[in-house]
Amino acid sequence: MPRREEGPTRPPAAARRPAAMLLSVVMAALVTNGCTGHSGSSAATSTATSFGTGPSSPRTISQPPLDKLSKLTRRRLAPDSRRVDLVVPSFTHSTQVTNPLFPISTLNAVIVGEVDGEPLKIETTLLPETKTVAWGGQRIEALQSQFCAYLKGRITEVAVDLYAQADDGSVWYFGEDVVDYAKGVAATTAGTWRVGLDGPAAMIMPGHPKVGDVYRTENLPGVAFEQVTVKQVGVTVHGPSGPIPGAMVGEELHQDEAALEPKTFAPGHGEWFSGGGHDFEANALAVPADALPAPTPAELTTLASGAGHLVDTARSGDWTAASATVERMISTWTTFRAGGVPERLGAQMSQALHALATAVGARNSQEAQQAALEVADASLDLQLRYRPAVQINLSRFQLWARQLMVDAAANNAGAVHGDVTTLAWIRDRIALDRADGNGIDDQLRYLRSVADAHEFKVAMVQAARLRATLAGLKPTP
Repeated sequence: MPRREEGPTRPPAAARRPAAMLLSVVMAALVTNGCTGHSGSSAATSTATSFGTGPSSPRTISQPPLDKLSKLTRRRLAPDSRRVDLVVPSFTHSTQVTNPLFPISTLNAVIVGEVDGEPLKIETTLLPETKTVAWGGQRIEALQSQFCAYLKGRITEVAVDLYAQADDGSVWYFGEDVVDYAKGVAATTAGTWRVGLDGPAAMIMPGHPKVGDVYRTENLPGVAFEQVTVKQVGVTVHGPSGPIPGAMVGEELHQDEAALEPKTFAPGHGEWFSGGGHDFEANALAVPADALPAPTPAELTTLASGAGHLVDTARSGDWTAASATVERMISTWTTFRAGGVPERLGAQMSQALHALATAVGARNSQEAQQAALEVADASLDLQLRYRPAVQINLSRFQLWARQLMVDAAANNAGAVHGDVTTLAWIRDRIALDRADGNGIDDQLRYLRSVADAHEFKVAMVQAARLRATLAGLKPTP
């Protein structure tokens, strides 16, 4: 497993957050069991104060061997004369990302799509802490962005990515910690890499991309490799808040795919669209680009509160009350949607309400509770336009504690494991003072232990306690 140097601000092992502890345990276990990962020592350390210092003169980036790429991929590689990512840049104010096509220093987004036709949702969240990496004779402060993917509503992949902006406006990628999940349990850490340990940093976006520019967004053949060729610039795409001019279209070459894949980046949103058919990812909402002034529309809070009420009425079997609540929610949504909502999030909410009405009509308690929780989640995605991201993440924290109560009541071991894992990752998005943070972390560790022991009744009680604790929390700025 990768080892990290202990920086001056890194908490001792006993005080580390559950998700960070989980990642360390997962990587150790998977490497022991022979799953793909990497080992050695990393130069990354936690810090909130270190800034990069530039190299004394330009230096060429040493390139990794290409023998692990297929012959087809090697034939498609661009010559070095077209690449714009071959020189180590300087990083003076590395966390101040001003590149509009990859605005990671402020970006919180919801991405929707499909994998083999199954619904996919991704939450990308800027984490409150930074890390310092060593590369090219520099110590560079890097932002951490959490990528959390849900397939059919359940956690399937989490990655914590490291990014920084160079002085020429280009944005660079310094590695990622990846965990893929199957039925709530970590399955592999394949794709994990760190600059200086596994290979060089990679340019994720040029400062001023031009048609014909080529760069590698990942440059570790056999682990993670992508080459992008800029095909169009100055494109206008249709966004959640109207037309977005200035987008860039690239063509991606992957190490393990025969077909080239188009990918679009939009100002204020970053990655806009990739893939096609029944395998795609599309940016549905990004803040601050798509933010609207507070307060949150009453219709969205009505939908969220109605969903919470429906979980209770479906569990108790009060189908008359449940039917009346569904009718009010559908009417509320119809009125609100007529005023204009982000297209992809609107479709998500409509589908969730349809599933809820179907489950209530069939008097299926378990499916009705689950559908109600999905409506609540869709409401939070829409509320991201109006509320600070930290408040949305705290509400997601509470919602997943409610999900855990439902899954524990159904004795669904895989779902319970996934719920606890999701809670741990969402915890990492929220900065808390030491006392509150330690208390929440203790509760999450206990939930992990009872989930592992399949003590579902205890898990229900503990999840309810966690929800009560979260209701009184005030995140730190």
